Amino acid sequence: MENNPTDIKLQQGRIRQLLGKLGLILFGLLFGCLLAEMALRVAGYSYPEFYQPDQARGYALRPNMEGWYRKEGAAYIHINSDGLRDREHAKSKGPDTIRIAVIGDSYPEALPVPLEETFWSVMGGQLEQCDKFRGKKVEAIDFGVSGYGTAQELLTLRERVWSYSPDIVMLAVTTNNDISDNLRQLKKTDQIPYFSYRDGKLALDDSFKDTNTFRWRQSGLSRLGRWIRDHSRVIQAINQGHHGFKIWLAARRARNAQASSPGSGVESQTQNAGQASEELGVDNVIYREPRDATWNDAWNVTERLIELMRDEVQSRGAKFVVVTLTNGIQVYPDANVRQIFMKRLGVNDLFYPDNRIKRLAERENIPVITLAPEMQAYAEQNKVFLHGFDGNLGNGHWNQLGHRLAGEAIARHLCEAPLE
Repeated sequence: MENNPTDIKLQQGRIRQLLGKLGLILFGLLFGCLLAEMALRVAGYSYPEFYQPDQARGYALRPNMEGWYRKEGAAYIHINSDGLRDREHAKSKGPDTIRIAVIGDSYPEALPVPLEETFWSVMGGQLEQCDKFRGKKVEAIDFGVSGYGTAQELLTLRERVWSYSPDIVMLAVTTNNDISDNLRQLKKTDQIPYFSYRDGKLALDDSFKDTNTFRWRQSGLSRLGRWIRDHSRVIQAINQGHHGFKIWLAARRARNAQASSPGSGVESQTQNAGQASEELGVDNVIYREPRDATWNDAWNVTERLIELMRDEVQSRGAKFVVVTLTNGIQVYPDANVRQIFMKRLGVNDLFYPDNRIKRLAERENIPVITLAPEMQAYAEQNKVFLHGFDGNLGNGHWNQLGHRLAGEAIARHLCEAPLE
């Protein structure tokens, strides 16, 4: 049966109309995106991706990346050519220079504050004024990367630090998540390396390199996606919106689960220690002495990693020091708020992780600086928040005051006590 020419013309006309409408819709979308892109750029909106895949550590900072960081606080960030959140440093050390390599996670990385207000910058300036370092140039170099645990920090020491010939290696320990970051069962990701403690030895597990996710992140298509994200404020806004929605959704689910759970009271939480990580949150369980094999394993791995880092530093002729940082609740200025928190957890003080690391350091002859007690005393006496920004005071990372107090305290301890 032959097609009617009139019907064919009608069909072709409908197709042209449909294509015309689709073209107008596409043009409208593109024009709208262009206007949005221009508006976001005029407004100074920028959420660049500061991280990239790394064969040794899972991920690392992207060399020469720069842009505004506004997720917490606000600072313009520049990652130097060697992938450090720091100014440029020559690999060769200058005369009369003391180099301090600061290894840690988001606290030394310190994206919420300007570079000159980070605790290690403050520390360097303070050290040059004390007798022990007088006449020397103190050069603190920041190797911190958000989310790192002690395992990734040890690998950072091996992979990046030694080319700068440091005199002192400072391990900055964030107690609320560094210990849990060292165990897969608690960290709950397969995209980073771990160490396991078996038969008296630490063994590296870098199987993340063989996962499909890591391979995809290194693919050409993924790199193209990063390039587009780097250059499009609209894409950055969509990513931030998606990230914010996930955080909101997770918080809503947590509130609903707590409200509907008959075991959400203090008594039930204390009795069911085996489920503590789920009920209280991994970050809060750190204030309790371990009550199950998982947390014992996490602590054992962490302590052996610190000892191994000490051994490797000393074998290179450098000095090693551990600094335990603070968590928001530990230095909350209102003692009543701290007491309510401790009652909910069923603990008598909030310094268990700090004291445990201090005892390890004393047994192993490792110099240690414990910041939490003195910073808590300052916060309570002066009624000030050392963590958090704007409407989130008391939570999150150090603000400018927290960094300044920490830098001054570390410098004071280093000036007063010799490093063995």
